[in-house]
Formats: sequence, C-alpha cells, structure tokens
Amino acid sequence: MALHQVRPRILGFISEDVSAWLVAAVVLMVGSLLTGLLAWGTLSQFNRQLRQRFELLVEERYSRLEERFQDQEQRLDSLRRFFANSAGVSSTEFHGYTEALLRRTRAFAWAPRVAREERQAFEQRARAEVSSTFTVRERDEAGILRESAERDEYVPVLYVQSQPSYGAPLGLDLLSHPLRRVTLERARQRNALVVSEPIDLIGVDPAFSRGVMLAAPVLGPSASEPFGYVVAAISMRQLVADGLPEAGDDNLSMRVLDAAHGELPEVLFETSNRPGKSDLSAARPLRLGDHDFRVELRPSRLFLSSNHSSVVSLTVLGGLLSLMLSALLYTLVSQRQRALALVDQRTRELHARESELRGTHGQLKGVLDAATQVAIIATDLRGIITTFNAGAEQMLGYQGCDVLQSMTLESLHVPRELQERSAQLAARFGKPIPTCHAMLLEGGEQGGQQAREWTLVRRDGSHLTVNMLATPVLDDQGLWVGHLAICIDVTERKRVHEALAARDILLKKLSAHVPGGIYQFKMDFNGGFSVIYASDGIRDIYELEPDVLVRNAEAIFSRIHSLDSARVRASIRISADTLSPWREEYRVQLPQRGLRWVRGEATPEQLPGGGVLWHGYVSDISDLKRVEEELRALSVTDALTGIRNRRYFQERLTSEMVRVERGSGELTVIMLDIDHFKRVNDQYGHAVGDRVLQAVCQRIIQRLRRTDVFCRLGGEEFVVLCPDTDAEDAYTLALGLWDGLRGAPIDGVGVITASFGIASWRAGEGADALLLRADSGVYAAKQAGRDRVEAQLG
Repeated sequence: MALHQVRPRILGFISEDVSAWLVAAVVLMVGSLLTGLLAWGTLSQFNRQLRQRFELLVEERYSRLEERFQDQEQRLDSLRRFFANSAGVSSTEFHGYTEALLRRTRAFAWAPRVAREERQAFEQRARAEVSSTFTVRERDEAGILRESAERDEYVPVLYVQSQPSYGAPLGLDLLSHPLRRVTLERARQRNALVVSEPIDLIGVDPAFSRGVMLAAPVLGPSASEPFGYVVAAISMRQLVADGLPEAGDDNLSMRVLDAAHGELPEVLFETSNRPGKSDLSAARPLRLGDHDFRVELRPSRLFLSSNHSSVVSLTVLGGLLSLMLSALLYTLVSQRQRALALVDQRTRELHARESELRGTHGQLKGVLDAATQVAIIATDLRGIITTFNAGAEQMLGYQGCDVLQSMTLESLHVPRELQERSAQLAARFGKPIPTCHAMLLEGGEQGGQQAREWTLVRRDGSHLTVNMLATPVLDDQGLWVGHLAICIDVTERKRVHEALAARDILLKKLSAHVPGGIYQFKMDFNGGFSVIYASDGIRDIYELEPDVLVRNAEAIFSRIHSLDSARVRASIRISADTLSPWREEYRVQLPQRGLRWVRGEATPEQLPGGGVLWHGYVSDISDLKRVEEELRALSVTDALTGIRNRRYFQERLTSEMVRVERGSGELTVIMLDIDHFKRVNDQYGHAVGDRVLQAVCQRIIQRLRRTDVFCRLGGEEFVVLCPDTDAEDAYTLALGLWDGLRGAPIDGVGVITASFGIASWRAGEGADALLLRADSGVYAAKQAGRDRVEAQLG
C-alpha cells in the first residue's frame, strides 16, 4: 500500500495551499449576507413599532381636542339655558355665572335683539346698568368703533365676561359685521348653536386674534323668535395650544385647518416645531357646532430622534464583525504560508550576514587606526580595555599590545578627579558610586550622555587634558556588553580660551574707566541692525544691560526720544551709504533718570559679505547741554533787569519780519525811553538808578501780553515787540504801559515817567527803517514835553 504525505490543514479544514484572499472574501460575503438579513428584519419591526407609537400619540391628541371642542359647546349651551330659564338676568348675575365658564375662551357675551324704535330706551337702561357711556356702535373701515347707523334691528353686546387681555367691545352691534350677521341669522334659522367663519377677534393680541365666534339663540318658553343671543369668542390658538408641550418637547407637529374651504383651507393654528422627514401622517375631522375643522398631525423631529432605529448600528457592527473575522482568517492563512518561506530566507540571510560581518570588522579596524587625532578606547563590562586605536597610542604614548586586555580605562585617569566625581554622583543618586563608573555616568541630569573634560596620564607620567565622551556598547539584543570612550585633545583649545578670557577681562577693565560706552554696531545688507559688542558703560547711557542690546538692537531705539529717533536712523543710513564717520547728538528718555542728552560717534567699514560695521563710542553730554543752555540764556538776557537784551531782540525781530513778509499777520514795535534818567543817577546815585530800571521793567512786564517780547536796548532805552498786532492795538497797549508806569511811584524816588514811540511794519521795509520810525516817535514825544505816547508817525 503506497504512503502519501498528508498536508496539514489550518483550523482542521482549510488547506495551506488555498489563497488567503479567497478565504477572506468568502467569509466576508457570508457575514455580509447574514448581516443584511438581520438588518432587514430589524428595520421592519422598528417601522411597525414606530407607527404604533405615532398612532397612540395621534389618538391621545385628537381625543384631547375633541373634548375641548365639545366642552365649548356645552359651556355656551349652559349659558343659553341660563338666559332661557330666567325671567331676567342682570349684569352681576351674568358675570357671576360666566366667571366659572371662562376657560380657554376669550369672552362670553349676551347680545339682546333691539328694534329701531326701542334703541333709545335700551341705551338709557344700559347706561344705568352697565356703563354711563354705553351706546350702540359699529366698526368703520379703519376698525374704529363709532355710533351705529340707523337700521331696523340691532344685536348690541350688552354683557361681556372676558379674560384680562381681551378688550370688551360693549355696545358693538353684531349685525354690523357681515360674517357675524350671517352667523346670527343661521343660528336664528336653525334655532341651534352655530360657528362663524374664521374671523379676527376684537381687542386681542395679534398672536391670538384669529378664531371663531360661537352663537346660540335664546328663546322664551313659548316664543318662536329669539329675544337675544349668547356668544363665545374663541381664539383657536388658545383653545388648541393650551396645555400642549413646549415646542422643543412636543413629539407631534400639528395644524388645525378650516375644512369648510375645500381646495385652499385656512390654517387656523400651527405648532412652531417643524415636522421631521417621515412618511407618517394623520388627518382627523373635528366638528364644533355646525362647522367642520381638520386636524393634521405629523411626527416632529424630537419624535424621530428619540425613536431612532438601531439598523445602522446593527449593520455597522455586523459588517465590522464580518470584516474582522475575514481579516483574522486572512492573517492566519497568510502568516502560516509566509512563516515557511521566511525560514528559508532567514537561513540564506544569516550566511550572507556572517560574510558581511567579517568584512565590516576589517573596515572598522581600518577606520579606528586612521583616526590618529582622536583616541578611541573600548572596554568590556569590567573596564578592561579591548580596543586601543592608533590615535590613542599617539596621544598617550602606549602601544596597543601593552594596553589590550591588561589595563583598565580607570588606570589612565588621575585618581583625584575620579574620587571627586564619584562623591558628586553619590550625593546626587543617594548611593555609593565606584570610581570605575564615575567616568561613565555623564549627562544624567538631561537623561543622555555628554562629553566632559578629564585629565589622562600619559606613559611618561605627564598629564593631558581631553574632552571624553563615554557611551555604552550594546549587542544585537540590546544588552550592555561594554563601554566606548572617545577622547579629543583640548590642550590647545583651552590655551586659546584662556587667552580670549584674559583679553575680555582686560577690555572690561579698560572700558570700565571710560566715561561712556564702547560698542560695535552692524547693519546687514537687508537693512537690519544688530549689536556685536557693548561695554558695561552702555548700561549707564541707555539703562539697558549689554546682553539685552546684543540680543535685540532695536531696544536702543526704544530709548531714543520720539522726536529724534527718525533723525538718528537717517544719519546711520547716510553714514552707511557714504562710509563717512557718524556723529550725532540726541535725547534719550530713560525710565529712572528721565530725559538725557547723549553724543554718539562711530567709524564705519564695509564688510566683505555686504553690510556695514561701526566701531564707536557713546557718552552722556547732559551736563554739557545744560551749560550750553545756561550760556545761551546769559547771552540773550540783560544782567541788570533780567529781561531779554538787544541781541535777542535783533534775532527775534529778524524771524518775525520773515514771517510777516510771507503774508502771515502784522508786526508793531513800541519803543520807550525813561524821562530824566540822568538826573536820577546824578541825584541818587547809580545804585538807585539800577533799582529804578528794575522797578520800571517789573511794572511793564505786569501789563504785557504773553506773546509780547520786552527787551532792553541799552541804558534807559527799552522796546516791546508785538507780533500779530496793528498800530491801533499797539497804541492801546502803549497807553496801558504809560499809565501803569506813571501811576505807581518808586520808593525813595517818586513817579518815573517815560516817552513812548510806535511803529508798525510796512511792506518792503527793513528792520533798521522800522526801528528808526519807532525811535522818531520817542524823539517826538520828548520834544512835545515827555511823559506821553506818540502815535505812529507818517
């Protein structure tokens, strides 16, 4: 009997040779079919239950409305029987009876029939019983109640019991309105309760104004014609909407229509909640009196959202389960098939990897030996050196054969450094750290390895400073098998750093004794500014730290006064364009010392890559500016009187004449000379004469305007410059000065007077001519007897 190899099967029935995609597709198709059948059955059951819930809600809503309509008929009929069975009903009896009936009804009214010849007597009785202003009225085209016109019969509203918001139309003749008249006529003919066509109720909020009028005739015991009518005003919104759920909580969307109008029925009430998208709907008839209405009901969005189907969830869940099952079977079949193929492939790769490792080992050894400027030292877990490249041999003076498998990395370090580092690590981690591990635990604070300076011992005993990075060596499984130390000689770099540090210290010491700040300022080729260097003296100039300026050069311009900032920027760009020395004096606004003046000077040089570099110096010149201002003030101030002197007057006169020559305003000069001043000096002495000059100036200053300029030309001669002043106003001002001077005697001297001359500028006239005319006025005043104001001559 022949033996055949039996192929194993997955899950006992799936062959290993079958396609994994085919298995997954078959499972997915079967699962989708079962899910579809289950979803169809679930959807059918849900639709039946949804219709049943909707019909229950419709029956409950319709029953409630039908009960309300019947209740309105019963209330009005009870009022009719109350009038029919009473010999007479007063206003008080009417209100007492109808007060309990007034629910979901805007108003109940009693309207008797009144003939033309009875109208006057009826109105008199109504005024006595109901209201002193009662009269039979009707509504005109504008809707205003006015006295009713003459007609054969009236049905005026005599009694009204209404809700507070309803305006009671006392005296309204119901026969004056066509729809109401037709309704009363129909009630009289049928001798039964009737309902009007939809009408607008009088005196009602517009939202509740649309409704109907119920009317019932009242007959006596043996009469064939009614002697009046009882009427009910019903707002369809109030009747239907009272007690309904809020729009957001209502499961039904409802409309009430007037069924008497066939093709285009009027909608008397409609809920504010919109119907949802559904085929469910219901329409039921309602009858009130002799009038037919139709109620249309549809499910609201709330109803549909609260009664949602689980078909989608079921379909999604079934589809996901089918997809997951097919994916699972595909994975099982495909993984089993791939596993066998990977075994063969892995075997071939291992043989190839072994060959690659042999070649890589040779390349790595060549690289290590080629790195002659870097010492590469590898150790095992015990710290014994296993790799010592040519760079390590050259740097430390050892031969590889003397070090490998015989020395440790710890033996190459200075013991004192290892002990100090071990103590630091022990304090940080809270446990003892062996010295052999101290060099290998670097960068723990940041969670990674970092280079650190160490001192190594050469073979000849000399010391070498290196920057060493120690990292763990891991095998293919991630296990720690040793350490790798990479060392770079930093002796020369340390020497350069120390020299640079010494230069920086020297520069700081020199700049600390300079009364100002030294800086390097750069403008890039694109126009951006940056500070390359700033000495500590900059702190006193701008009240900014030097490192702040290095990070952000714009901080300087934030300190420069707003009126000077644009000028300073422009001068910097001009210096960059022309490569000319930069020199500017400008103001800075400091947070602590306030407004200060500084002077900046710098020499530019063109940079190879574009841009300009300035080497400069900035100093505080606030004291110098203050001295200049004081000297300026002294140069234009009369030392004796404290007013402006001739020099200031000449400068100001020149500027004012330039202004008026451009056509801007007018200009007048008042010149005065103290009378007999030589006699004062001769009689009282020059000290008293000086005091007289000071007193005269003080009295004149008190009467001058803010825009006037008062100056001493010399001796006892003074002048007042009056901008924007004509000759007439200047004459008035001069009279005031003359009067103030002679009206205030000076102690020990008496009354001092002066002679005044006035001159207004004329087109084309120079300063000398103007002053000459004013001086001529003074001379004329003195010739006329002194102590006077001489008007403008010529």
